[in-house]
Amino acid sequence: MGKADFLSPKAIANRIKSKGLQKLRWYCQMCQKQCRDENGFKCHCMSESHQRQLLLASEDPNKFMDYFSDEFKNDFIELLSRRFGTKRVHNNIIYNEYISHREHVHMNSTQWETLTDFTKWLGREGLCKVDETPKGWYVQYIDRDPETIRRQEEQARKKKQDLDDEERSAKFIEEQVRRGAKEVEETPVFTELKRESEEEKVAFNMGASACVAGPSKSSAALGASALRAAAAASSKRKDTSSDSRGDKKKKSALEEIMEMEEKKRKKQQQTVRTDHWLQPNIVVKVVTKRLGEKYHKKKAVITEVRDKYGAVVKMIDSGDKLKLDQSHVETVIPAPGKRVLILNGPHRDAEALLEGIDVKNFSATLTLESGPLKGKTVDVAYEDFSKLA
Repeated sequence: MGKADFLSPKAIANRIKSKGLQKLRWYCQMCQKQCRDENGFKCHCMSESHQRQLLLASEDPNKFMDYFSDEFKNDFIELLSRRFGTKRVHNNIIYNEYISHREHVHMNSTQWETLTDFTKWLGREGLCKVDETPKGWYVQYIDRDPETIRRQEEQARKKKQDLDDEERSAKFIEEQVRRGAKEVEETPVFTELKRESEEEKVAFNMGASACVAGPSKSSAALGASALRAAAAASSKRKDTSSDSRGDKKKKSALEEIMEMEEKKRKKQQQTVRTDHWLQPNIVVKVVTKRLGEKYHKKKAVITEVRDKYGAVVKMIDSGDKLKLDQSHVETVIPAPGKRVLILNGPHRDAEALLEGIDVKNFSATLTLESGPLKGKTVDVAYEDFSKLA
């Protein structure tokens, strides 16, 4: 019997049936063919092309499974990043939108049996942030694109520059206020001229004219003594006022230097702090529960740091190697007398010796063993140092 015409009712009915998604049980991933019913799928399985594909797959099954797994992972992450960005979204919503595409890679051909297993794998690999709730699993894409990281660094640099400009303008205003206060202090004070005795005469020596006039001896003596006493009193007042002003100036200058040093120290601490602290050859503790009780609260040694925020760790007890994110581990505080590595702050990357622990302030006293400040004792917070392996 010949094939039905393109515009015949049977051909039109077949095209309507083939539209949209069909049942997954009648889909062949190797041949990428969707059958409409059980009879069609049975005929396809007996066909020569399907048998040839099975022979190819039987030679190296892991190769085909890895290929389909990579395709599924790449398409899923691309949809998540393009459609939802870095928003937190339910994994089932993404999966339903992904399988709406007719030519998608089916999960039964990958290494993951369920969507939950795939979601947990994304969290372990550090590709997404995953968390379990009573409503199910939620995922959040981690954008580590170099362009995005560069844009974030530029925004942080611009924000820091704006803060520096504000600090510079505040310092300039403070300097103007200090100069204004200094000018107010140095304004001359005019006092009334008073005679100590009514009988004394006030005489002024006017130089050449006084010599020509020839004043009397007694008036000249009185004038000299009066001027000498006035000069002594004015010099005494000037000395006392200058001493008081000098003390005040010295005090304000000292306070100003202390404030400048404090601002400089705070600014230095802000600039040297970073949001990543992972370093190789340090001991950390696994705090995530997603890997099971086997690794929870167990100690490991970082063997390799990847992309600043991820690390390959080797478990101390079992020797297993895991790839974890920075948020999955925490620092380890050893006993006093042990060597540690400072991970953040102004003394970053410096090795030190643990002298004591301040439980009240959540910090420890360290003696630096490397760097320009070798031998200095500093206080460092718990999260800024860890035990050396």
